[in-house]
Amino acid sequence: MKKEVSMKESEDIKRKQTIIKAGEHNPVELGGIGVHWKIPGAETDGRFSIVHHPMSPKTLAAPLHYHHREDEYSYIIKGRMGALLGEEVVVAEAGSWVYKPAKQWHTFWNPGDTTCEIIEVISPAGFENFFKEIAEVWDGDDKDAAHLMDKYDLKMDFDSVPGLCERFGLNYP
Repeated sequence: MKKEVSMKESEDIKRKQTIIKAGEHNPVELGGIGVHWKIPGAETDGRFSIVHHPMSPKTLAAPLHYHHREDEYSYIIKGRMGALLGEEVVVAEAGSWVYKPAKQWHTFWNPGDTTCEIIEVISPAGFENFFKEIAEVWDGDDKDAAHLMDKYDLKMDFDSVPGLCERFGLNYP
C-alpha cells in the first residue's frame, strides 16, 4: 500500500537547492582531476552524494584504492574514461555508466587526448568530504592523504602509480 504524502509533509521536506549551478560549492583542482561538489550527502540524509570530475588528458585520477563502504557510479559526460576494476580493464565512452563497487580494488583515468568529464554518484554519502579535506593539505604529494585514509576507511596503494602510468600511458601529478 502506497503512503500518500500530504501537502504539509511535503512542505516540511527542506532542500537547500533546487538548481545546482556551474561553479557552485567551490570547486578545486587536485593535480589533473577537478572536484566540483554538486549534491552533498547532507542534502540527501546521507543516502548518496554527487561530484563532477573533469579530468585532464592522459591522467590517472588516483592510485589503486579500496573503499570499505562506498559504491561509486561514474557517468561519462564527455570523452572517455578508463578503469581498472579488480583485474578487469574497461574503457567507457560518453553516455556510459561504470560501476565501481565497495570492497574492490580499483582506479580510473582519462585515456584520451581531450578532457574527460564524469559525474560520480557516491553511495552512501560521506566520501565526498575526503576531497574537501585533501584539498586543504594537498601539495602534490600523495602522502598528504595518509592521515585521511583511516578516517574514511580507505586503502590506497601509492606504489601502484608508476606501473599504472606505464601500463596505460598516463601521467600522474
